[in-house]
Amino acid sequence: MEKLKVLIDEETIQKRIGELAKEIEKGYEQKELTLVCILKGSVFFTIDLAKKMNKKVKLAFMQVSSYGAEKVSSGIINLKLDLPDSLEGENILIVEDIIDTGNTLSYLIEHIKEKNPESIKICTLLDKPERREHDVKVDYVGFEIPNKFVIGYGLDYNEIYRNLPYIAEVE
Repeated sequence: MEKLKVLIDEETIQKRIGELAKEIEKGYEQKELTLVCILKGSVFFTIDLAKKMNKKVKLAFMQVSSYGAEKVSSGIINLKLDLPDSLEGENILIVEDIIDTGNTLSYLIEHIKEKNPESIKICTLLDKPERREHDVKVDYVGFEIPNKFVIGYGLDYNEIYRNLPYIAEVE
């Protein structure tokens, strides 16, 4: 097993998700909201976020891949599971586990825009701004982290470690 260094513990993650839920509620006070969970990495985050929100939300799921079995993004976006053809009038909040280059997110935004939603905003648990290649506006950020390869709380290395309740760096 790889040597792991805990970067963000479970208690800190859960506290921040509660804060994000309140921020998002304020941003959508009188509006319906659809959380778009980007599988597989953001599933834990999306569910915990939805449970902490004191409002009705819809859940939708997309699956894209740009990593495969590597520790760095290939830059090639592979859409594996899509949303319905029309999102006419819906307020979409894309929920990501981590944003680094912005390649996937840039692709997702353009793809979802074609489905005519009322609005599209972004929420991410982890943000690595120093890796950014595409200028994407992130509306809600859990934690800003350095350019390290991290696992846990949904994030994987070759499909394992997603179930760790914390975020760790692989040393």
